[in-house]
Amino acid sequence: MKNTLLSIVCIFVFTSGAFAQNDSIQDPYKKDNEIKLNAVFLLIGALEPSYERNLSESSSVGVSAFIPIDEDNLDTDLNYYVSPYYRVFFGKKYAAGFFIEGFGMVSSYDERSSFFTGNEFDPTLVTTEETITNVAVGFGLGGKWVTKSGFVFELNAGFGRNLINNSNNDDFDFVGKFGFNLGYRF
Repeated sequence: MKNTLLSIVCIFVFTSGAFAQNDSIQDPYKKDNEIKLNAVFLLIGALEPSYERNLSESSSVGVSAFIPIDEDNLDTDLNYYVSPYYRVFFGKKYAAGFFIEGFGMVSSYDERSSFFTGNEFDPTLVTTEETITNVAVGFGLGGKWVTKSGFVFELNAGFGRNLINNSNNDDFDFVGKFGFNLGYRF
């Protein structure tokens, strides 16, 4: 009788310990926050950090910002952009794999115009510069890979259109986003 009772107590202790361990084991991919940096833009003289919040296993929201840091090597009229986005994932891992995204973008850029004044014998070149702020919407797609330790690798590309036509230059009608992002999920 004592052996039977001791056996039942031992089985209960070991099985309850096993169930407790199962409850404490978590999916290593199921973390909600990510910070990333676009490696391509860093190489050309700009900084594009991103923060992303995973809402579920198949969706997330985030924001990225473009800031030129080396204007001597970076040939652009773009001053900055801030771009919030929403992503839907189609992978097997938590918030990873192939995704599509919808994004918005607020951007600021300098527009330069040149024209001649005076008469044909004494022409004078006048150059004006105007800072323009615009708002765009667009869509994109990409892929995200996550390691168990939390490192994130991401490729993405997107295309959008400016909603406000306050520029004389047709070069600023469309916007593009692309990235080779490296980061950490925590």
